[in-house]
Amino acid sequence: MLDQPAGPTLLGFDVTLVGTLLSLVAAAAVILAIYSAITIRDPMAKRVKALNQRREALKLGLATTARKRQSLVRRNDTTDKMGAFLGGAKMLQDSQIKEIQQKLAQAGIRNKEWAVAVVFARLVAPIVLGGLAALVIYAIDYFPEWSSFKKFMAFAAMVLAGYKGPDVFIKNLITKRTDAIRKGLPDALDLLVICAEAGLTVDAAFERVSRELGRAYPELGDEFSMTSIELSFLHERRQAFENLAYRVNLEAVKGVVTTMVQTERYGTPLASALRVLSAEFRNERMMRAEEKAARLPAIMTVPLILFILPTLFVVILGPAACSIGDAFSGGDPHPAKPG
Repeated sequence: MLDQPAGPTLLGFDVTLVGTLLSLVAAAAVILAIYSAITIRDPMAKRVKALNQRREALKLGLATTARKRQSLVRRNDTTDKMGAFLGGAKMLQDSQIKEIQQKLAQAGIRNKEWAVAVVFARLVAPIVLGGLAALVIYAIDYFPEWSSFKKFMAFAAMVLAGYKGPDVFIKNLITKRTDAIRKGLPDALDLLVICAEAGLTVDAAFERVSRELGRAYPELGDEFSMTSIELSFLHERRQAFENLAYRVNLEAVKGVVTTMVQTERYGTPLASALRVLSAEFRNERMMRAEEKAARLPAIMTVPLILFILPTLFVVILGPAACSIGDAFSGGDPHPAKPG
């Protein structure tokens, strides 16, 4: 005699067991939501901490000495050990480190010593992922039905993912941060125009704009606050603007920096130049929106054909097809009730 299931089943699954699991998942989600609401952190705390660290560094003169030092800056034991290992293996180049440091700055990571960690991750991640892939594919033979070519391609894909993973991760951070800065730049320029017409200095205007836009656009407010601090402490004000262009991978910011440098050098009116730039950036944003709207019909063609039209055909033609099938089979679609 076959064992009968303890409870009702649906499609072969125990309804009681599935309901219990779903209840546990819902309870865990509620607990996580309550914990996140209780332990919420101020998003400005991290930004203020980074700005204070930069201000103290400029006070101590670390910004000017760091440019003159040819060796890497290491402030913790972990990056020190990584740098010593990579330096012994002849895999640490100054040009490579400078490029990674700029990418980290564009991604919003201020600590330059993390460039050593990125190079170290490029070396270690392919070995780790390749070793795991070799263990699963060849040693354990978890996929016995795969051919030799398919196994080799899977192994090569894991090694390549380990090598390109850190770069892809940093690139995604840069893209998100650049898009956030691009959205708030026209509003920031309008506020800079207002501050300039009100008689504020450039560094005071940047500080004021960073406070006003810090909540709506925290990335842009962070960069403007950093620029304001550097304008107050650096000996060359041009260097502060060039650092802004160095930290932001955006052509519009480079245009703003060029305008600021020319204004500082030749004494041209700042408000009129910023007003022209703001109008240009708003026109560019409108053109990008129109471009996305123009691409929408072409993008929606494939989902429309694959998902919407088949469902529509089933709903419209389904009853008619059933009636035609009943008519050809000889059956009466509306049998008379027995009386």
